[in-house]
Amino acid sequence: MSRILLADHSPHAQRMGERILRDEGFEVVTVTDGETALLRLKDLAPDLVMADVSLPSRSGYEICEYVKTSGKYPLTRVLLTAGPVAAFDDTRAHAAGSDGFVRKPFEASVLLAMVQPPKGEAEEEEAAAEAAVEAETEAEAAATAEAESASSPE
Repeated sequence: MSRILLADHSPHAQRMGERILRDEGFEVVTVTDGETALLRLKDLAPDLVMADVSLPSRSGYEICEYVKTSGKYPLTRVLLTAGPVAAFDDTRAHAAGSDGFVRKPFEASVLLAMVQPPKGEAEEEEAAAEAAVEAETEAEAAATAEAESASSPE
């Protein structure tokens, strides 16, 4: 199950986003401002952050830039959101490293398409996890063989 941090100052947008995502099996944590979003990043370690560009205290652009440049969340994707008439700065979003943009009100099929990892990325992450497990297994087998040969009289 993917963990999503949804940062939006609109209770309606939070409820809609949370309902759509939870119905599809995502774990969703909501916050109402940018500063709280940055605090929750540390304990939540989400797979995806959705942040409104006009959040109080820290904008979605600032949250995105932090996630992408801090080095602490290398696999975390960031989607920026904006209300139906709110200005969205595509240049600033790109400079911050945004992985996408979703206009509110959230439409279920659009939102779900955006929160899925791009094709190929999910397979790459799965392959990397399998390689890590395989390397760990090989290291354990080598350590066991070394311990056995050290304890065997020659």
